[in-house]
Amino acid sequence: MKNILLKLTTGLMVIFFFYGCGAHRRPVPTATEKQDGVTEDINEVENQYYYFTEAQFYRKKGNLDKAIHYMQKAVDKAPESSYLQKELALLYLQQKNNLKALNIIEQILETDPGYIPALIIYGRINQSLKHIDDAKKAYEKVIAIDPRQQNVYLVLGRIYMEESDLNRALKIYEQLVKTFPGSYAGHFFIGKIYAKQGKVLEAEKMLLKTLEIKPDLDEPRFELLKLYKTQGKDEKVLQLYKEILEMNPRNIATAMELGYYYHQKGMKKDAAKIFKDLGERSLTDNKVVRTVVQIYLEPKKYDAAITVLKGMLKGAPDSSGLHYVTGIAFDGKKNIKMAIIHFKKVMPNSRFYKESAVHIAFLYQQQGKTREAISFLNNVIKEISNDAELMLYMGSFYEETEEFEKAEAILIKGLEVDSENTKLHFRLGVVYDKLGRKDDSIAKMKTVISLDPKNANALNYLGYTYADMGQNLDEAERLIKEALKHKPDDGYITDSLGWVYYKKGLFSKAVTLLEKAVSLEPEDPIILEHLGDAYLKVNQNKKALKFYKRSLKNKKDDNDKAALEKKIKALKGK
Repeated sequence: MKNILLKLTTGLMVIFFFYGCGAHRRPVPTATEKQDGVTEDINEVENQYYYFTEAQFYRKKGNLDKAIHYMQKAVDKAPESSYLQKELALLYLQQKNNLKALNIIEQILETDPGYIPALIIYGRINQSLKHIDDAKKAYEKVIAIDPRQQNVYLVLGRIYMEESDLNRALKIYEQLVKTFPGSYAGHFFIGKIYAKQGKVLEAEKMLLKTLEIKPDLDEPRFELLKLYKTQGKDEKVLQLYKEILEMNPRNIATAMELGYYYHQKGMKKDAAKIFKDLGERSLTDNKVVRTVVQIYLEPKKYDAAITVLKGMLKGAPDSSGLHYVTGIAFDGKKNIKMAIIHFKKVMPNSRFYKESAVHIAFLYQQQGKTREAISFLNNVIKEISNDAELMLYMGSFYEETEEFEKAEAILIKGLEVDSENTKLHFRLGVVYDKLGRKDDSIAKMKTVISLDPKNANALNYLGYTYADMGQNLDEAERLIKEALKHKPDDGYITDSLGWVYYKKGLFSKAVTLLEKAVSLEPEDPIILEHLGDAYLKVNQNKKALKFYKRSLKNKKDDNDKAALEKKIKALKGK
C-alpha cells in the first residue's frame, strides 16, 4: 500500500508538470492527436499516471465511457495495482454496471483479500444486488481488519436492524461506541434498539447521551417522545416538543403534532391556537398542506386529519387548499355529504379546483346521482373550457345514463382539444359499439392501437369484437395474445382468447382458457355464460347448467336474463 501511495504521489508531480500552473487546462494537441484531443502515441507519458489522469478528466466531464477506456489502459499498464482496479470498478458503478464492477472487485480480492476499499465496495454492490449475506460478510471482515472504519459499523448495523436481528445490530453498535465513545449515531441506534426491546430506562439513557454529545439533533427527541408518550409522561412530552420548536420554529410537522397532542389531552385552547396559526401559515406556505397529507392522509388517519384541518380552517376559512384536503379526509371517512361541502368551497382560481370538481362528480355518481354529476360537471366545463380530461369524464357519465349521442358529441369535442388522447378515442369506440356502429368502433380501436401499440384494452376490445362477430378470427387471436403479454393475469382478456377458440371450434382449448378466466373473475356473468357454452360443446351438460345458473344470478339486464333462461330451459329438457 505504501508503495502504491508513493507512486500516486509521484504521479501527482507528473500531472502538475504536464498541466503547468493552469491545472484546469489540457495540453496543446499535436498533429498526431485524434479529434477528441487525446494523444495515444506520446511515449514519454504513456504510463499509468497519464491514463489515470485522462480517466479522471473524463470522469469530471461526465463522459464515463471515455473515463473507463483510459482507466482500463492504466490498469493494463499496472495490473498489480489494487488501487487502479478499484477506481475502474467505481467507474463501472457510476455507470450502473454493477456486475462488471463486482467482477473487477472479486479479482482484486483474489490477490489482495484484505484490501479494505475493495471489501467496502464489494459489500456495497452485494447490497444493491440484494445479496445481503455476502454484504454482511464483507463488512464484518472490514471491521475485523480495521476497527476504525466508523461508517461500516453504521451500514452493517442498519442491515441487521432491517432484518429485525436486533441483538446482532446491538452488538455492532456497542462495538462502535466502544471504539468511538463520541459517536452520537452509535448511541442513538442503541437507544432505538433498547426501545424496540421494551428496555425503556436503558433506551432513555442512551438517547439522552446522544443529546449530550449532539444537543441540536431532533431524532433522539422524537424517539424520547415515543417513550414518554407510552409512559404517560405528559410534562416531558410537552417539554420535548417545545425544545424542538425553539430550535426550529418553522418545524411544521412538530407544531402539528403538538397541536394534536394538546387536543388529545383536552387542552383545547392550546390546540386551537397552534392549529389557527398553522392555518394562517398555509396561505403563504404550501408545505403546511403537504405536511397534513404526509402525516395524516397518506397513512389514512382521517379522524386526526379532520381534527387538525378544522382547527386550521379557523385561521384560514377561505383556503381552497385546506378545503380540498378536508374533502379528501371526509371522503376517506365515507362521509360523502361533508366531502362535497368542502370540495365545493374550493374556488375556481385554485390549483385544486379541477380535482375537487372531479371528486364531486364521482361522489354524486357513487350515490346513484349520475344526472347531478352531469349537471355539475357541465357548469365546471364552462369555468374550465377546453379540458380534454373533463370531457372524458362527462362522456363516461353520459354513457352510464345511455345518452350515447351526447357522449359521442362531448368525446369528439375532447378530441378537438387533444387529438391523440387514447382514452378519448377508446371511450368513443365503446360508445360507437353501444350505438351499433361496429365499423366506427373498430376504426377507433385501430386508432388507439396505432397511437399506443401496447394498449391492452384496445387490443382486447378489437380482438373480442372480431370474435363476437365471428370475423377475422386469426387476427382476433393475434390481437388478444398481444394484449395478454401486457396483462397476463387479466380475466377479461383471458375470456376473450377463450371465446376466440370457441368461435374457431376449438372447444377443449376454449374450456381451458375460460376456466382460467372464471378463476380470475368468478362473478362476471358473461364469462360464466361463455364457460357454460364451452362445457355444452364438450358434452359436459351438468357443468354447463351449473355455470348458466351462476351467470343468471349475476345478470342485470332483463333481455340478457331472458336469453339465458331459454338456454337453461333447453338444457334441462335434454
